[in-house]
Amino acid sequence: MNTLDRARAHLKAHPLALDAALATGVLICMVAGSFVDPHGKDGVTWGLRTPDAPSIVLMAVGAGALVFRRRAPRTVLAVAGTLSVIESVTGDPRAPVAMSAVVALYTVASTTDRHTAWRLGLLTMTLLTGVAMLAGPLPWYAQENLAIFAWTGMAATAGDAIRSRRAFVDAIQERAERAERTREEEARRRVAEERLRIARDLHDVVAHHIALVNVQAGVAAHVMDKRPDQAKEALAHVREASRSALNELRATVGLLRQSGDPEAPTEPAPGLHRLDELVGTFRSAGLQVEVARADQGTTLPAAVDLAAYRVIQEALTNVQKHAGNQAKAEVSVVRVGPQVEITVLDDGRHDDQAPPSGGGHGLLGMRERVTALRGTLTTGPRYGGGFRVHAILPVKTRTAATGEPGETV
Repeated sequence: MNTLDRARAHLKAHPLALDAALATGVLICMVAGSFVDPHGKDGVTWGLRTPDAPSIVLMAVGAGALVFRRRAPRTVLAVAGTLSVIESVTGDPRAPVAMSAVVALYTVASTTDRHTAWRLGLLTMTLLTGVAMLAGPLPWYAQENLAIFAWTGMAATAGDAIRSRRAFVDAIQERAERAERTREEEARRRVAEERLRIARDLHDVVAHHIALVNVQAGVAAHVMDKRPDQAKEALAHVREASRSALNELRATVGLLRQSGDPEAPTEPAPGLHRLDELVGTFRSAGLQVEVARADQGTTLPAAVDLAAYRVIQEALTNVQKHAGNQAKAEVSVVRVGPQVEITVLDDGRHDDQAPPSGGGHGLLGMRERVTALRGTLTTGPRYGGGFRVHAILPVKTRTAATGEPGETV
């Protein structure tokens, strides 16, 4: 952030200081203008004149009122307008006290609705110009009187334009935020509907075929000794039902797989014991990967072991897809008390430091895996470039804490 940006941020955070600086500038302009006399003896000449003490007091009070223009814009306009009327009637030579009323009118027009802005603007223009023309020491057609009318009109117009532009920008931002919320809600709704549909499909597949297997297995057990032929027939039905269940489950799960994903393996679920094999596949594809492990002797529950493996797999896949061919990745697995921490770093140049929107389901899948195990997942860009994926998983799951076998540490 450069000096100008810091100054803008400071002034935005301290509006009273900005108004005080504005009031000081207006006071300087009014005082400087009060010493100039455009009406010389030989025509339009510029000479010096000396304002009287009451005019200086009116200028100081009018400028001081501008400090509170944000807190009470209408009150400040009333004070500045009153001071301008007094100066128009009593000032000779006249001082430019109306400048404070111009600034106050601009503030009112930029902070209120259009109807109020034009109503107060017309009232201010009519009052200040009428008093200056009818009760002032100058002729009604003097250029100073016409200048009051012009400046107040421009102040009301400029303030209304600024208010309209601000409202337009706010409306655009609000629509963008509402559209973003709508997209997120739509995405969540679609995910929920898809999960419900898949759950129903899996329930139908499992419930029907497992019930059939259970019935046929019971028949086979009942007639095994007396009627072996019927038992064999029942076992054949069991085999056929289990095959149909596997095929339907494979088809259902295949709906979740994107095009180009490999077929689901029939071997046991992978874990961190296959980390070297996983890293080797990425190395053979040209990705430079370094591995550091400090979890020796740790036996993870099957769900945690699978989640850790999948987090590393998805993170390295994102590196290979989005970080460029020259990217380097670092994988670390560390045991920290009752938790295991998985970290995957890379130094590549991601687009917007995140996977593109077209393939952004990987991070969501990782987060759902980790959250389901009561862990935490943090993802985001690294300082200086690259991306970081950090997962914290419990070494013991809830079932492991109850002492079930196979979930020990």
